Amino acid sequence: MTLPFQEGQPEDPYYKGRGAQINPKNKYLTDEYAQEHAEGIDEWWQADVPTQVFEEHAKTLVNKVDSPDVGMWFSMNPYQGCEHGCIYCYARNSHQYWGLSAGLDFERKIIVKHNAPELLRKFLDNKNWVPKPISLSGNTDCYQPVERKMWLTRQLLEVALEYKQPVGIITKNSLVLRDRYLLQQLAQENLVCVYLSVTTLQEDLRQKMEPRTATAAQRLKVVKELSELGIPVGVMTAPIIPGLNDHEIPRLLEAAAANGAKYAGYTVVRLNDAVKIIFNDWLYKNFPDRADKVWHHVESMHGGKVNDSEWGRRMRGDGNIADLIKQQFKIHTKKNGLNLERFEFNTDAFRRPNAQLSLF
Repeated sequence: MTLPFQEGQPEDPYYKGRGAQINPKNKYLTDEYAQEHAEGIDEWWQADVPTQVFEEHAKTLVNKVDSPDVGMWFSMNPYQGCEHGCIYCYARNSHQYWGLSAGLDFERKIIVKHNAPELLRKFLDNKNWVPKPISLSGNTDCYQPVERKMWLTRQLLEVALEYKQPVGIITKNSLVLRDRYLLQQLAQENLVCVYLSVTTLQEDLRQKMEPRTATAAQRLKVVKELSELGIPVGVMTAPIIPGLNDHEIPRLLEAAAANGAKYAGYTVVRLNDAVKIIFNDWLYKNFPDRADKVWHHVESMHGGKVNDSEWGRRMRGDGNIADLIKQQFKIHTKKNGLNLERFEFNTDAFRRPNAQLSLF
């Protein structure tokens, strides 16, 4: 069989601890690295390297989210690229704007916005800002490994508390517990809601699909501890990939509720732009026995393609498999008492600390 997108070679090494196994061509660049002669001194493959961190002096931080089906109004991302290495991540494509690849580059070349807290203050001080929730991790995980050294997410939460600015968080990393007491203070005024992305309870699948994330057991412990601290918490069982984790919906939702989650959401996998190349290569290398089946199931949810850009349909999919996933999710959220109520952020508490000083 000729694979539709696969770029790797059979003799290529497998990079353990990485999701992507290739660096597909950046569509915005005219030049690319290639081997001209098989007998050349250089190896065809490039050895894995430690994660590199690059500093950006950003001009803006908060972005308005125009897509009506992603459940957020504004987002802020202190990091570009993500070492978690989730193979399906839609944010991979944004790395191409930096002149990098959506594949391995996305996981091992992390761009850090050191002035993020300063930019958030500047944004919130704008007199035209009408308070609405701002989401952390709208693009890449705000608690990815580099946060242990940079503390930018922690500083952003401190600014949010100072201004009483509501924030939403979604993460796959147990590092969020480091800021539990800060989150507790925000929760006392309904200023925060935290979602843990729990995609699979199969540890062998997680290691391949989300190699540098916390285990499912660790994430569920985070859900439990946050819940016990009175912090509103939910889970995202996303993305659902038919043939890989769709059968886990009942167990995922049962485990979430058992550990104190009140809310749950899901999306089906959609493979846009370079992500389809990266995912296809990964799928056939890791699951050659069922890769064809999985790939065709994904196509069946998006009208014969692996991606659909139609708002309202792209996140849930269409067709028999998508309908079955929808029904499974609906039945088991109800069975486990999830989504009985909707969390409402408090926007009335917002204040500008320096506003009173301006009166004198």
